[in-house]
Amino acid sequence: MKYYRKSPAILMLADGTVFHGKSEGKIGTATGEICFNTGMTGYQEVFTDPSYKNQLMVMTNVHVGNYGIKAEERESSSIKIAGLICRNFSSHYSRKQATQSISDYFIEQSMVVISEIDTRALVKHIRDKGAMNAVISSEETDLNKLQTVLKSIPSMEGLELSSTVSATKDYTYGNANDIRIAVLDLGVKENTLRCLSDRGCAVKVFPWDTTFAEMEKWNPHGYLISNGPGDPAVMPKVVNTVKEIVDANKALFGICLGHQMLAEACGIKTFKMFNGHRGINHPVKNLFAKHCEVTSQNHGFGVIPNDTFDNDKVEITHINLNDNSIEGIRVKNKRAFSVQYHPESAPGPNDSRYLFDDFVKLASEVKNELVVI
Repeated sequence: MKYYRKSPAILMLADGTVFHGKSEGKIGTATGEICFNTGMTGYQEVFTDPSYKNQLMVMTNVHVGNYGIKAEERESSSIKIAGLICRNFSSHYSRKQATQSISDYFIEQSMVVISEIDTRALVKHIRDKGAMNAVISSEETDLNKLQTVLKSIPSMEGLELSSTVSATKDYTYGNANDIRIAVLDLGVKENTLRCLSDRGCAVKVFPWDTTFAEMEKWNPHGYLISNGPGDPAVMPKVVNTVKEIVDANKALFGICLGHQMLAEACGIKTFKMFNGHRGINHPVKNLFAKHCEVTSQNHGFGVIPNDTFDNDKVEITHINLNDNSIEGIRVKNKRAFSVQYHPESAPGPNDSRYLFDDFVKLASEVKNELVVI
């Protein structure tokens, strides 16, 4: 483990609010939309989740890095957050299985971090004022110059980001099997692929803009539309692909951004939330099973409730017990369903893993029908 000298660093929000802290990681400047995650564990999975692309992450847990970094716990090949904001950034770690410190990890990937921030005060401010852009810098202390930088940051609303994190060519995952699942990669997490492989599926991952016709050449029995970053309202090509999958009555499972794509495909609009849901303790009610799940969530957009209530193509399957937002839908008379939260639970509780079982069962139905034909 190496030791790094801490330099003064500044966090500035779009509304002019300024916090002073210390630099960790790379000396530099990072920009993006500021958001916060309330999970007490799983920081490495959070950092590497492609859905956090272009976002400055505030960890509300006081200690970050105390159990180090382990290669197997990543959700993608690199850190995807734009930068990190935390209270205590721990270069020391106690877990024997860890392979490096969080300091070395962030330096290795040229990531900017600001520590010694009053994250409680910061999160209370964001909750009151809503999501906004921000900048953190350990190389520039002139507030006027940082304000100029802030003005150049694009709004998350209207931003398409899946193309920046998706695979550039298709690839297979896991062992070959009779049940074939095509994954449309909008920013997929590795544990989603693992959950499918663990259930005996042959998985093939396709880039975000792959057409239905192209994926059909592989003869999949089911399609998973993955999580990912950015505004769902500016992805008409993906929406059209999802429509074609639904019309073909293939098994379809949408997660997070994939949920929003299914909603858009059914005529339900999405919106930018005042503050998103990000953490591992969000209560969700399954309206059909009549049980509650503690869920892992990461989204700044949602489906419009009234559009969903008024839509005769879908039925609502899950709701959030904190704010009654729509957490799940399924298409009537089709094999298509989706959830807003993360059933792969990396990080998070395993309450929702049954959704992968439900999906594989639907894909098996498609497979059996093809065998009969």
